Amino acid sequence: MPVKTRRKLSTSRKTSSSRQQKLAYSERWDLSHLAEDPVKRFETLLGEIESKVVQFESTRAQLSQAMATSVFHPLLALSENIAAASSRIGAYAYLWFSENTKDLAARSFKTKVEERLTALQNRLVFFDLWWQSVDEDNARRLMTGTGTLRYHLETIRRFQPHTLSEPEEKIVNIKNITGRSAIHSLYDVVTNAFTFTLTIDGKRKTMTREELTSYLRHAQGRLREAAYRELYRVYADQHDLLGEIYKTLVNDWKAENLQLRRFASPIATRNLSNDIPDAAVASLLKVCQKNAGIFQHYFRIKARLCKIKPMSRYHIYAPHRTAQKSYRYQDAVRMVLEAYRGFSPQLADLAERVVHERHIDARTRPGKIGGAYCYSVVPDMTPYVLLNFTGEARDIATMAHELGHAVHGMLAAKHSIFTFHSTLPLAETASVFGERILSDALMSQERDKKVRQGLLLNQLDDIYATVLRQAYFIQFENQAHEMIAQGATVTDLAKTYLAEVRQQFGKGIKVPDEFQWEWLTIPHIFASPFYCYAYSFGNLLVLALYRMYQKEGASFVPKYLDLLSTGGSEAPQAMLSKVGVDMTSEDFWQSGFDTIREMVDQLECTL
Repeated sequence: MPVKTRRKLSTSRKTSSSRQQKLAYSERWDLSHLAEDPVKRFETLLGEIESKVVQFESTRAQLSQAMATSVFHPLLALSENIAAASSRIGAYAYLWFSENTKDLAARSFKTKVEERLTALQNRLVFFDLWWQSVDEDNARRLMTGTGTLRYHLETIRRFQPHTLSEPEEKIVNIKNITGRSAIHSLYDVVTNAFTFTLTIDGKRKTMTREELTSYLRHAQGRLREAAYRELYRVYADQHDLLGEIYKTLVNDWKAENLQLRRFASPIATRNLSNDIPDAAVASLLKVCQKNAGIFQHYFRIKARLCKIKPMSRYHIYAPHRTAQKSYRYQDAVRMVLEAYRGFSPQLADLAERVVHERHIDARTRPGKIGGAYCYSVVPDMTPYVLLNFTGEARDIATMAHELGHAVHGMLAAKHSIFTFHSTLPLAETASVFGERILSDALMSQERDKKVRQGLLLNQLDDIYATVLRQAYFIQFENQAHEMIAQGATVTDLAKTYLAEVRQQFGKGIKVPDEFQWEWLTIPHIFASPFYCYAYSFGNLLVLALYRMYQKEGASFVPKYLDLLSTGGSEAPQAMLSKVGVDMTSEDFWQSGFDTIREMVDQLECTL
């Protein structure tokens, strides 16, 4: 329910109208802020980085357990400078590639940048290996006075049991560029070139995946079903290629992380990089599976509200019967900024900078990378945001989500380049909270019962997609990695995936056979194994934090901003303990589902 201390959107619209009028609503981003003509000046830019690497290498003989802090601390500052310069040109290469994955020049430049930066990074590997060898007493001494770099230094040492020799680490780095990274780029190139055909009003239309995705939520059930069938037809036609790409990536993950680095399980390496205990992740996934029935009940209620019979997987994202609107981009920006301003003027001002400085690429285009992301490059630079805006209501929520990532990075700008990024599970906190701010702001203004129903449906649809669905992706990945190690085929994986989805939805919701290929369409499963539990983690955490906000009102806001301002400069457990969260507790995760159950009950009362 809305918090009484909040300002409504109508009020914030008046207080910020002059600011809104000054905004430049550009729908393409400006990459010139990253580097001046980086393609032509590539060798110069890389030469500048290399000169710093040479300087760093020259201190190798000074590294010792007993070295003075007066030598150690400047070395850390130099490593920050190298990382910042590398991040800028690396970001340019990836953002340019994202604009059009079929652009041969952009693809070539991205490859060249990755290869050269990897070669330079290899020359710095010796420092991490030396730092891991320093005894505890000297490590504590050297870390004294390092400020927000301390957690970064502790993180390097945390990986000591899984670190290889210097020559081996260099080989792995090179291999990852020509191997894992290249294979994943192949997946991007192949899938972003897919086109889909749908018959609309008697006319066959060819479209991109982003355009097709809008029909998965269309008001007409036959179009939703047709869109799903077409999506999985195209991916299934390439299941041999995409399946082999996935198997190759999984085998690479196993070879490096289990066989070479001696992790106990495939997911353990992700947990260590997130600094999340294995027990906390296991607890999260267990509670998610236990609460699948909440969403099964929700979808039965939704079937009654939306007059869907029988309910099937085709229709879980069916829109409410209220009229579907198409939104202009500038109106979407205004709605998000006003919602942010109602919660915190500081958050709104930061989000507004992203728009004003033309750091958003908004519209969908052929060849443009799918989905949405935020790229925080260096602490002192406004992040870049990629969207695929088509005018749907959910695109506004996506904008609120990605701008949440942006303001998170901007609030943490006082930290080092190594610690301003939050660890992965906490990285979703500001983004999901931003969506909740938007949803709550819209609900607080709305009096029409059907519109409120529609808003509640949208919230629950998004919570399902970002909590339970993501947890089941992880359950599939756990099985898939084990199966591939035992020689499973792509067909075996598809059958297992289908069984998982059917278990997730229960007997009351039919899951057609073509959903066995859904996993081929999920980029995170290919690019970042076991990434997706961060969404479940982040969303359930936000539900708990938002409940605190509803109880405490304005006094909660400074605590929340402090949490975001910490960035990645502390361990997640330490950060969350400050706001009363125990991530290993099943009761904590259950409290998030209790909130979801209350929302479902609220919806049921409107029937």
